[in-house]
Amino acid sequence: MSKKSVQHQKGDPDTTGHTWDGIEEFNNPLPRWWVWIFYATIVWGIGYTIAYPAWPLLNSATAGLLGYSTRAEVAEEIVEFEVRNAGINERLAGVELAAIGDDAELYGYAVSSGAAVFRTWCAQCHGSGAAGAVGYPNLLDDDWLWGGDMENIYLTIAHGIRNEEDLDSRYSAMPVFGEMLEEQEIVQVVNYVQTLSGGTPNDPAAAVAGEELYLDNCSACHGEAGEGDIFQGAPNLADAIWLYGGDYDTLIETVTYSRNGVMPPWSTRLSEAEIRAVSTYVHQLGGGE
Repeated sequence: MSKKSVQHQKGDPDTTGHTWDGIEEFNNPLPRWWVWIFYATIVWGIGYTIAYPAWPLLNSATAGLLGYSTRAEVAEEIVEFEVRNAGINERLAGVELAAIGDDAELYGYAVSSGAAVFRTWCAQCHGSGAAGAVGYPNLLDDDWLWGGDMENIYLTIAHGIRNEEDLDSRYSAMPVFGEMLEEQEIVQVVNYVQTLSGGTPNDPAAAVAGEELYLDNCSACHGEAGEGDIFQGAPNLADAIWLYGGDYDTLIETVTYSRNGVMPPWSTRLSEAEIRAVSTYVHQLGGGE
């Protein structure tokens, strides 16, 4: 601690007695108005935690004496908007799917309402912009496993794909060729598949041998030229659009172990109007047939 004396000026407040390197700490109390405001905020905070939900418990929070609930407030707003939209939702649920676009008001509502449904329920898999991801289809292009017209989009959304919840679910199953073909045969057929979309096979000689294997084992679903079949949900192998990836190693994995993704049926979660709305939204994204 410094021993140097400190020079005080006239009017300086008292000090606390703490000194460091010639600097003394003034004992300068806060203004009384500030102190009283501070005490008032403490009282207000205690009162707030008593009146409103505040303190977290194991499974909930203290309810508060006023019984206020943000969840209840949101629920009331949802009911209010459902009442307001009841008329147009009834129209949307009853009109033919192909005729939605003929009514400008109904179509505009379906697109905006469908966008909200999509962001809430579909974006987790297909992305906020609907561009998809590995294993989740891109809804912006014109490559559709089960068809991209309004009727087919509606059926896919309503009943899902390969799920056990809905007997009307879209269903197809790719065989596990690792249990049917030898490893070398899988290599050959994969090399041939690489050529269907104009790519260069890893082994041209294997690709030649793989053509017959492809025709014997794969063409029934994917077509002799790899064009696919929307009625079976069999992908087009000739357009260079791949759901799980089109590189050599990924194709080996796909043929060996199969791919059978699942989509839930939304008819058990969404209303008829919501399904039609999101079908309209998806259809107009750019890839609808």
